[in-house]
Amino acid sequence: MDFNRQINTIRKQHHLTQEEMATKLHVSWQTISSWETGRNLPDLETVVTIAEVFHVTLDTLILGDQTMQTKLIKDGNKTHRARLNLAAAVTFLIGIACFLFETFVAPSWIGSNGILHEPFFFLLPVGYLCLLVAIIILGFSIVHRLRHK
Repeated sequence: MDFNRQINTIRKQHHLTQEEMATKLHVSWQTISSWETGRNLPDLETVVTIAEVFHVTLDTLILGDQTMQTKLIKDGNKTHRARLNLAAAVTFLIGIACFLFETFVAPSWIGSNGILHEPFFFLLPVGYLCLLVAIIILGFSIVHRLRHK
């Protein structure tokens, strides 16, 4: 059974109006209406809430509708890609910060005996490593996007 018919059936079995059901699920009545007409589908968190509030199994709600399965998989893929992109951006920024700190902030001097003193010498290799890791993570994100189109 399609999700729109399932949600309508659940609502009627519990003798609820769209507004009453919306209150129980912390959404608007327009949201319930859009689910029942098939215009929109809820996110996974809301599907779990529906299952808990109305004592319906997730299998019934999700596996009963191919469109719902596709939407939840697509949402999961978007979340995964967003996390990969965020990890790549943070790692890249850490690498850039290492370079900037080493170049402009970290003191280095040549001692009286002619030896170069760089107390933060490790920041350059760490910076390069961070940039490499960011590129690898970004590559995983691209491969994931191509695989799940």
